[in-house]
Amino acid sequence: MSVKAFELVPVVERELLMADKARVTIECLECCGKYLYVGTNDGFIHHFLLDQQTDAKGRPHFLSQKLQQKHLGLKRGVAELKAASALERLIVLCDATVYVHDMLSLEPVPPSSGGAKIKGALSFCVNENPVSADPFCVELGVISSRRRAVQIYTYTVREERVQLVKELATAGQPCALSLDGYFLCLALASQYVILNYSTGASQDLFPYDSEERKPIVKRIGREEFLLAAPGGLGMFANAEGVSQRAPVNWSESVIGAAVCFPYVVALDEGFVTVHSMLDQQLKQTLSFRDGHILQDFEGKLVLSSTKAVYMLVPLPLERQIQGLLAGNRVEEALTLTEGAQRNIPKDRFQILHKRILQQAGFIQFGQLQFLEAKEHFRKGQLDVRELISLYPLLLPAASSFARCHPPLHPFADLNQLTQGDQEKARRCKLFLISYLHEVRSGSSGSGSGSGTGTGTGDATNGFREEVDTALLKLYAEADHESLLDLLASDNACLLADSAPWLEKHHKYFALGLLYHYNGQDSSAVQLWTRVVDGELQDSTRADLYEYVVDFLSFCPDTDLVWKHADWALNRDQTIGVQIFTKRPVEGGGQGVRINPEDVLTYLQKQKHSHALLLYLEHLVLEQHVQKEKFHTHLALLYTERVLTLLSQPSCSDTVLAQARATLQRLLKESHLYRVQLLLGKMEGVDALLAEQATLRGRLGEHERALHILVHQLHDHAAAESYCRWASSPPRDPPSSPQDPSLGPRLFHLLLDAYLDADVPGGADNVAAVDLLNRHGNMFEASRVLAALPEGWSLQLLRPFLTAAVRKSAHAQRTAQLAAGLARAENLQLLHDRLLQRGGPVLVCVCV
Repeated sequence: MSVKAFELVPVVERELLMADKARVTIECLECCGKYLYVGTNDGFIHHFLLDQQTDAKGRPHFLSQKLQQKHLGLKRGVAELKAASALERLIVLCDATVYVHDMLSLEPVPPSSGGAKIKGALSFCVNENPVSADPFCVELGVISSRRRAVQIYTYTVREERVQLVKELATAGQPCALSLDGYFLCLALASQYVILNYSTGASQDLFPYDSEERKPIVKRIGREEFLLAAPGGLGMFANAEGVSQRAPVNWSESVIGAAVCFPYVVALDEGFVTVHSMLDQQLKQTLSFRDGHILQDFEGKLVLSSTKAVYMLVPLPLERQIQGLLAGNRVEEALTLTEGAQRNIPKDRFQILHKRILQQAGFIQFGQLQFLEAKEHFRKGQLDVRELISLYPLLLPAASSFARCHPPLHPFADLNQLTQGDQEKARRCKLFLISYLHEVRSGSSGSGSGSGTGTGTGDATNGFREEVDTALLKLYAEADHESLLDLLASDNACLLADSAPWLEKHHKYFALGLLYHYNGQDSSAVQLWTRVVDGELQDSTRADLYEYVVDFLSFCPDTDLVWKHADWALNRDQTIGVQIFTKRPVEGGGQGVRINPEDVLTYLQKQKHSHALLLYLEHLVLEQHVQKEKFHTHLALLYTERVLTLLSQPSCSDTVLAQARATLQRLLKESHLYRVQLLLGKMEGVDALLAEQATLRGRLGEHERALHILVHQLHDHAAAESYCRWASSPPRDPPSSPQDPSLGPRLFHLLLDAYLDADVPGGADNVAAVDLLNRHGNMFEASRVLAALPEGWSLQLLRPFLTAAVRKSAHAQRTAQLAAGLARAENLQLLHDRLLQRGGPVLVCVCV
C-alpha cells in the first residue's frame, strides 16, 4: 500500500468484556470522549473508561477500565446505543423500544416511570445537525416497525420526555437511516432516497438489492452522506441528491463504513480497507477477521468483532505525509496535505504546506524533474540558499546560512546526488542558473520559507549577495553569455568571493567589470591592459583594446586617464587619441572635461604627432573651437605635411592631392589662423601657389591673388571659384558683415586680369568673353563696354549684351511699377484724410 494511515490497536479484550461467556456477542458500540459503551446480545450495557497512551517507540495503546455494567431487564440484546454527551444521556434501542439512560449511572430516566420510551422502533439515529436551537433538546429519527414510516422525535432533558414531531410515510419499509437537519437519507428495500421532512420533498438516488448486501447510510458531513452502492462502490450524495465526490471502489461484501477525513474506511469479513477521498485510491489494507461493527465517533474509528473491541488510531498527518515522501510519492503527499487543510489551523497548515512543497521540490530535483521542482520551490517559497548550498563553494564564505532542520532532503551536496555523473551535474547547474535568474528577476516568487534570514520584500528576499555571487560563479564556470550582462547591471556580487573564481576560470574582462562596479577602476584598467598586452589570456572580447580606450574616454578619474594615455597611444594613435576626443571640450556633455591645451602639450611632448593632428582636427573641424591658436597649429601641421610630401620624390600624386585638398579646405573654411605665418612657410614654393592665392585673399589682396591664379597658374576655373568663395559669407562669420559689392568687384578684377595686355602672353580674350557670357549678372554693362577693346565684335558678346539689356529693362520697369504703387498709396491716404475732415465734430463741454 502507498501509505500507513492507521494502526489497529486493541481496546477491550474478550476476557475483560465477557469473561468465559461463550454465547455473549457484541451487538453495538458507542464512544463518547474517554467513555466506551458496549451493548451485548444478553441485554447488558458495559461501560469502560479508556486511557490512550504511547510507548517508548511512539506506538499507541489503550488502558481500559471497566466502570460498570447494566442489565436492561429484557430478554433481547441491545441493538443500538447513541450518546448525547451534552445532556449526559445514553439513548438505547432494545426489544424495538428506545430508552433514555443516564450516561454515568446507566439508570433509566426518569426513574419513576421507568424512563422515556419510544415503542415500535426498528432503528434510530441522532440528528447531529439539529434544527432546534434548544441546547437541552435531542432530535431523533426513528424507523417504525409497525408501518412504512419514519418518525421524528425530540427528547427534552428538562421534561425528561419524548415527543413526536412528525411522521413521514415511505414507499417501502426503511431498513437504515441517517438524519441531518431537515434531510433524511433512507435505505428502503431496493432504493436509496433523500427526504426533506419539513417540505415533504423526496429525491430518489439509486437502486440496490437489500437481499444481497447490507445497506449502509452514513452521515459524513453537513448535508452529505456515504452509501453502499451496487458494484462494490462507496457513493457520496448531498441533500440535493448530487454526488460531488468521485466514488471509492471497495469490496462487494462491505458490512460497515466510516469516514476519517481524508479517508474512507470500510470493513468486510476479512479486511479493513482505507481509501482516499481525494484521489479514490486504496491506501492501506489491514487484516481483520470476524469483523462485525465499524463506527466513527467524534473522529475516532472503533471496530469490533463479536468478542472484542479495537480502535483504528490514525497516524499523525505529518508522519503519513513523510512516509509518502520517503517513497517518492510526491503527488500523493501533496494531495493528502492539501486535502487536510480544513482540519488544520490556517497558520499551521501554511507552514506545513510550504515545507511539504519544498521537500517535494527536492525529491523531483533529485530525479532531474526540473520543471516540477521549480514549480514546487516557487509555491513553497523556498529559501533559495537551501538550493544554492547543495552546490559546493557557491555560497559566499561569509554567509551565515544554515540548512533547515529537520533537513528538507537527504543530499550532502551535488556530488552525492550525481555520483560523479558529469552530464547530470551539468544539467543540475543549468537548472540552478535558470532558477536563480528567475528568482533574481522576481518571476519565481522564492521566499524564506525554511531559511534563517528575514526578507526585505525584493525577489531574492534579502539574499541578493548569495544569489548574485552564485550566479556569477555558475556563469563563469559554464562560460555563459549572461556573465557580462550580470556584471553590467545592478548586482550584489561579493568581490572577495567572486574575484578568485573569475581568475580561476580566466574571466579577466568580467573581473575588470566587477572591479569597476565596486569602484576600483584602476584595478580594472590594469587588469585589462595586461590582457591586451598578452600577459593574461582571455578571449571574451577581441576588441578589448578599443573597449579600454572607450572606458578611459568616459572615466571621471583624470589621473587614471593620464596614467594609461601613453599605453593607449603607443599601441595605436588613431584609436588611442579617442580617450581625449570623446571627452567634452567645454563644460557640458558626458564625462569630465580635460583642458585641450594640456592635451596638446602632452601630445607634443610625447611626440605623438598623428594623435596631435587628429586631436586638433577634432577641436577645429568637429567641435568648432574658435581659438586662433588651435586653427593656426592645425594649418601649420597640414602645411608641414604637404611640404614633407613635396620633398619626397616617391610620393604619389593621389596622396599629395589629398593632403593639399585638406589644407586648402581649412584655409578657405577657417578665418582664425595667422595668415602671415603660413605665407612665410609657403614663400618660394611654386607648388603651393593656389594656397598662397587663398592666403592673399584672406589679407584682402584680391588683385594679387587673381594674378597668381590667372597669370601664374593659368587656372581660369580656380580664378572664378576664388571670386565666388571670397565674396560668400564665411561659415563662422567675423564681427563685421560681408560687403555685398565685393562679388561684382572681384569679377571686374578678374575681367581686368583677362584683358591685361602687359603680362606675358598678352590678354586672354577668349577667357574674358566666356566670363562675361556666363556671369553677366555680376557686371555693370556700361563699365564693361568702356573696358572692352574697340575692335571686338558685338556678336561675341551677344549673350552678355542680351542679358544686360533685359536686366536694365527689368530694372526700369520694376522702378516704374514701384513708383506707381507709391503714388496709388499716396492717393489712398489723401482720400482717407478728406473723409475724416468731412465727418461730424464732437465737442465735449464741461460745466
